[in-house]
Amino acid sequence: MKSETYKNFINGEFVRSQGNATIEVLNPATHELVGVVPDSTESDVRDAVAAAKSAQDSWEKLPAIARAQHLRKISAKIRENVDRLALTITREQGKVLSLAQLEVAFTADYIDYMAEWARRIEGEIVTSDRPSESIFLFRKPIGVTAGILPWNFPFFLVARKMAPALVTGNTIVIKSSEETPINAFEFAELVAQTDLPRGVFNVVSGRGATAGSALSSSPDVGLVSFTGSVGAGKRIMEAASKNLTRVNLELGGKAPAIVLADANLELAAKAVYDSRVLNTGQLCNCAERIYVERSAVPEFSERVAAYMKNTTYGDPLAEKGVSMGPLVNEAGLRKVSSLVESAIAAGAHVLTGGKKADRAKGFHFEPTVLTGCTSDMDIMRDEIFGPVLPIQAVDSLDEAIALANDSEYGLTSSIFTRNLNAALQASRELKFGETYVNREHFEAIQGFHAGRRKSGIGGADGKHGLYEYMETHIVYMQG
Repeated sequence: MKSETYKNFINGEFVRSQGNATIEVLNPATHELVGVVPDSTESDVRDAVAAAKSAQDSWEKLPAIARAQHLRKISAKIRENVDRLALTITREQGKVLSLAQLEVAFTADYIDYMAEWARRIEGEIVTSDRPSESIFLFRKPIGVTAGILPWNFPFFLVARKMAPALVTGNTIVIKSSEETPINAFEFAELVAQTDLPRGVFNVVSGRGATAGSALSSSPDVGLVSFTGSVGAGKRIMEAASKNLTRVNLELGGKAPAIVLADANLELAAKAVYDSRVLNTGQLCNCAERIYVERSAVPEFSERVAAYMKNTTYGDPLAEKGVSMGPLVNEAGLRKVSSLVESAIAAGAHVLTGGKKADRAKGFHFEPTVLTGCTSDMDIMRDEIFGPVLPIQAVDSLDEAIALANDSEYGLTSSIFTRNLNAALQASRELKFGETYVNREHFEAIQGFHAGRRKSGIGGADGKHGLYEYMETHIVYMQG
């Protein structure tokens, strides 16, 4: 397939960047050029924010149900183009085609779910201390919002930020990841085919240091929602602080999975495996470190290693039936390699994998299981973001919980046990935004995906995620 050149989507039109710089997008499986996008300037970002600001007042005045109808038109367009959109995602991000198709379909479902909240946004009536006075709490839109995207689920994250923003009466400017910007422009193309008012939804591409910084520091942006690394989140928060702009940050994760000896070890091995190889391990809520009760280590390790060893990987568009695609870029491959090599040097034992794949093209790392890991190893403390499972033996649930909590991250966690008391203890004592019991790590759209510590501020999904895009207005009405 030939590559294409894309333009920013501002005020309902595709427009050229005011600068000449561009970003080349490469297929991580083949290193072939997929497309060229603008490396947007500060002026481009200002234009997008100005368009969103101009459109916001009239958009807010529409009844919420009318805003929801616009969202449903977008989701309908997405469902009409699942295969084409999935192909774009796979070409520029590297995930297997079936997962890309699931991402597109899930995106449409997410938009429809958020549209359903149009008739469910609620305020409060508060009892007054004064005679003949009523106190009303209204929930109102923030205004112009910004969504700064990651590269791992780039199409879905457009909707995760856009849908709750729009249904609650905000407008939005999306800044796509420089690694995977094309699918956001394909999203914008579908939006352009609907009658969504101009300026309500805008997309710019560019680097974080320029376009991302300009968006985060804009005095006309009321909320910046970002998904990505801790380092980038800190920079966004710093830029937003100049105007005391609100931030919503989903950052890194180092999710622990605890496997007790009484667990169904086959279920645990399959669930941990599924949670690790999804999107080649490039997912912030994947199981990143496994604490296994000592007597169960041999059987659990053997079972999960068998799954990893039988995992096929390669170019998802050229090799049918592969379970994993490549890592997104060379930097990601180097990081995974470094963490594995460091663990081996410190005494970890390789059950399967353990090195870069011997392939001429593509950023592939062998599916890997390491045993004998200890809590002082970098691989048990730093986010891997690749198809590697480090396993550490523990002697009790108390020890496992203590090790799990000893982390700068706090996004997801899990426990595998048949003991209800153990599951309840883990649910009480694990200091994470999410805990999964006897299942893989993957959240529901009606839940609330939120982290603690350096895993972020605020959250997404469900009622609580929706209200992240609203502010309160108290009215005291004396009768």
